[in-house]
Amino acid sequence: MPLILGAQSATGAAEVVTNSCRFDGSSDYLHKTLSSPGNRRKWTFSCWAKRCVQTGSDHIFGAPQNSSNYDQIYFAGTVFRFDHWISGSSAGSLVTDRVFRDPTAWYHIVCVWDSDNADASLRMRLYVNGTEETSFSTDTNPSLNADSYVNSTSYPFEVGAMNTGEYYDGYMAEVVFIDGLALTPSSFGEFDTDSPTIWKPIDVSGLTFGTNGFYLDFKDSANLGNDASGGTDLTEVNLAAIDQCTDTPVNNFCTWNPLDNYYQGATFAEGNCKFTTTTTAESWNTGTFGVNSGKWYWEIKGDNFGIAGLVTDGNTGSYYLGNKVDTWGYYVPGTLWHNGSSTLSWGSSFTPAVLMGVALDLDNNFLYLARENVWQNSGVPTSGATGTGGLAVGTPSSGFYYPANGDYGGSAEICIGNFGNPIAANTSDEADENGYGKFEYAPPTGYLALCTKNLGSDGG
Repeated sequence: MPLILGAQSATGAAEVVTNSCRFDGSSDYLHKTLSSPGNRRKWTFSCWAKRCVQTGSDHIFGAPQNSSNYDQIYFAGTVFRFDHWISGSSAGSLVTDRVFRDPTAWYHIVCVWDSDNADASLRMRLYVNGTEETSFSTDTNPSLNADSYVNSTSYPFEVGAMNTGEYYDGYMAEVVFIDGLALTPSSFGEFDTDSPTIWKPIDVSGLTFGTNGFYLDFKDSANLGNDASGGTDLTEVNLAAIDQCTDTPVNNFCTWNPLDNYYQGATFAEGNCKFTTTTTAESWNTGTFGVNSGKWYWEIKGDNFGIAGLVTDGNTGSYYLGNKVDTWGYYVPGTLWHNGSSTLSWGSSFTPAVLMGVALDLDNNFLYLARENVWQNSGVPTSGATGTGGLAVGTPSSGFYYPANGDYGGSAEICIGNFGNPIAANTSDEADENGYGKFEYAPPTGYLALCTKNLGSDGG
């Protein structure tokens, strides 16, 4: 089973959330200008978010008049903020003490504005994963009956941006705005009965959304701004059908891991499904899932790719993928590297633009590599213990293997991983036998996508 599970990933939750939307952090967002005002003194915002970076301002939701007057809900570096600003000064603010640094985690965020509450401490409330945040580095209450910018016809709703800037980098699912009610997280989620520390989503379609409420379920790839509550749709900006994903809080998918980047200094994009290496060093990055059993499939583009165990002494300089005993790297000339030694003419040459397939059989400890669906070295991924044409990889000292992709040196390389949520459209979408993932080529029989729904000894 995988070593790393996204925090609060409910593997047994009902399929109440089937899709998310991927925001690239550079220009993607949704917006709506209201035709009639709503309740500016009482509203609730709820969203599931899987963030991809820990720097800058990652805005989930905002209502800006300008750069000095606005409401905003966002990740600020590693903390979370819920703000109301007037004339450049805070008139209400919650800034968490605790930090949010896990790029594998789906967080459920609920923000409540209730300025007509006689108790000043209840006028702004923030909940994360079903529990109210009570410890803040900043805790400033708005004045009684203060009007928010949210729900004014003069200021637009923005999802994934703030004042058409400070864009969100990550995934969002089940985005809900409730106009006129101050709700608790129990309207949007519940603790799992089998795993009572795990918070999971519930069906929100029956909620009362109010005059300007909306519900984004991202089920229509042709209209990601569709308001599933029946209201006016939000307008999409720089979002496309390919930004609809199946990476959700009930089925968390592997991505590249931006925390494993100390030596490499790569730049991540497209929901951590893509990274660009530097020009100065041989290096590699790993995925967020580590596995030690089962059969797993993913697709990849890059200069030098394969699998890696945990390497404790770094992987820069001469540490190209395949230099260490626990790493296996397949380089563009068709050269296979392992423990600093190469096997020439193991397979066909390729370029970083060629789509390659990886089938990792850890029930029998063999690795198979494909070039545009042609298994190299006449490999047969379904050959089981025979390992026909496979690489005998053994067991790494850490006990787990991770997907890996990198740069053999000399120039910056673009490295892409499709773990089931591609960043470019496939010719046809092929799922694994459990129905998960969207791949260009069908995974070999018995091989599954790296996602939490596929965890377990039976692969189910």
